[in-house]
Amino acid sequence: RIPFAYLKTFQGPATGVIVERERLDTFGRPLLGATVKPKLGLSGKNYGRVVYEGLRGGLDFLKDDENINSQPFMRWKERYLYCMEGVNRAAAATGEV
Repeated sequence: RIPFAYLKTFQGPATGVIVERERLDTFGRPLLGATVKPKLGLSGKNYGRVVYEGLRGGLDFLKDDENINSQPFMRWKERYLYCMEGVNRAAAATGEV
């Protein structure tokens, strides 16, 4: 059960699934996503490669594991830059944004 105090303050999500489908231009099928695994041990470059391979393979989105942050072997900025490189390469290869 959801506490009444929470229900009074939470107005619901900012957008619904329709808006997300419009953003992804994906209709008539389930949205398909995944969490990058392993969450620890990959370099930023290899993490970006996993993102590219996942998107190239048909995923609509990938996400970080909840507790991953800036690690000594994979700093946040490095991971972000390699991931965006993977996203851009996949978009160029598939024609999808």
